[in-house]
Amino acid sequence: MTNGWTLAIDTATGINVGLAKNGEAVASAREESTRKHVELTQQLVNQTLDQAGIEFKDLSQVAVGVGPGPFTGLRVGIVTGTTIASMLKIPVRGVCTLDAISLGVEGAQDRFVVVTDARRKEIYWASYDRQGKRDGEPQVSIPEEVEQVPVYGPGVSVYPTIFNCGKDLQLDAGLLAARLELLPDVGLSPIYLRKPDAKLPATRKSTLGHRRITLPEIK
Repeated sequence: MTNGWTLAIDTATGINVGLAKNGEAVASAREESTRKHVELTQQLVNQTLDQAGIEFKDLSQVAVGVGPGPFTGLRVGIVTGTTIASMLKIPVRGVCTLDAISLGVEGAQDRFVVVTDARRKEIYWASYDRQGKRDGEPQVSIPEEVEQVPVYGPGVSVYPTIFNCGKDLQLDAGLLAARLELLPDVGLSPIYLRKPDAKLPATRKSTLGHRRITLPEIK
């Protein structure tokens, strides 16, 4: 367990920001909107720091969700988290978003699956053993192809007739920050599972304009 403050950011499923200190969740915020990721991610990070009563300089490490998720939203969280870590010269770890959601599964009696909405009538998913360890790579498929085991995650509410016995479980960024050391470090490359519909711009401009730190804009 890393001592000090951990900031977690994930924008693969909505916008999720959380803080933990010495392995204990302290604050979290979530925004369902999939629009204005740059502005809203910035606001939630500042809001969460304010809630905990700390500044950027107090952070010891950063965790970022690297998907799977949609290209446009996913890259905002990754760039935001890595930029904060770079400017503060602190470690940053990438985690699979499905792994982060799995932290909230309690009392699993057997293997289970975590699902999120991939749009285009498909879902992102991964399977886990009863201890919560992922036993395969993340997948994208139609919902009907998911294993017939207990299902958790925000994808459940998107396909309620298919996952009628599943549980709609949202990512808890505070829990992610607190239990970061339990998850494998998957690196900082985004997990798209599809060819991106857009490309990163050649240059980025500063937009945060906030009292604490300056982050790059992503258009």
